[in-house]
Amino acid sequence: MTKPFASAADLDAKEETFELLADGVYALTAEGDPNVGAIEGEDFVVAFEARATPVMAGAWLKRLREYTDKPVKYLVLSHYHAVRTLGAAAFDASVIITHANTRDLIAERGKEDWESEAGRMPRLFKGAETIPGLTWPDVVFTDSLSIDLGSDRGLLELKYLGRGHTKGDIVAWLPGQRILFAGDLAEAQAALYTGDAYHFDWMSATLDNLGSLGARVLVGGRGAVARDEGVPAAIEQTRHFLTTLTGEVTAVRDGGGTLKEAFEAAHSALAPQFGSWPIFEHTMPFNVARVWEELDGTGHQIWTADRDQEIWAQLQG
Repeated sequence: MTKPFASAADLDAKEETFELLADGVYALTAEGDPNVGAIEGEDFVVAFEARATPVMAGAWLKRLREYTDKPVKYLVLSHYHAVRTLGAAAFDASVIITHANTRDLIAERGKEDWESEAGRMPRLFKGAETIPGLTWPDVVFTDSLSIDLGSDRGLLELKYLGRGHTKGDIVAWLPGQRILFAGDLAEAQAALYTGDAYHFDWMSATLDNLGSLGARVLVGGRGAVARDEGVPAAIEQTRHFLTTLTGEVTAVRDGGGTLKEAFEAAHSALAPQFGSWPIFEHTMPFNVARVWEELDGTGHQIWTADRDQEIWAQLQG
């Protein structure tokens, strides 16, 4: 029997947890839904991630406004996936910042990804009619960019650590507090989505670069906030998922097996640890298809609503 498509049947509201990580540093997590955060400057706010619609982003801002009424000057988007970016209009930010590769992804596949993700995760697109269109950055960079938070608050450092979850992931790093907003480069207690990933870069140099920052607090893309010894544990959990996934798919492909057999092998290997965690069943067909694509060297195909359904029927059927 075919399993319900992606997260289309996941319609129950998730319990949200608002956390004060340090003076003026906030995170909102939600049982495996996409995490968001904010950092106060002297007279402005830097928001990290936007959610999928202005309605959904507005609910996060309402929580944030219980703590600060400073205007959002900067909106930092860690990467391009529609669920992370299309709510940007709610922030009325003066400057939207992404990596240059993220801007390229928006131009190449923005509309297709929007339709794909809305079909996969309809619950996250509440108020979809309020989305004014694709979110375009005002400022892009390639290596790093610093935001002076003013007064004695220090710098917020935006860094590109290498290809990973996409080719344009960036992190937001507060070196004084050793707090890291990692986007989807790392997860704690949540399965990975790797359908647009560069697995072999991600699981090696990119995660090494992430770990070398020495964060004391890590806010991943999904899952709980990690602290102290939980930070390297989250990074290594992420690496373990990637190495197991790629190892199983590579072994099947090199042995002359099929994509379906690769999916079954990877699913069996990962399910004991990750199977009960958020979005595992949703992501696995797309993850395996992307690893196979990387191994074939056929380029980076665009996920469309039709391709989603084809892969799902082939692998989860």
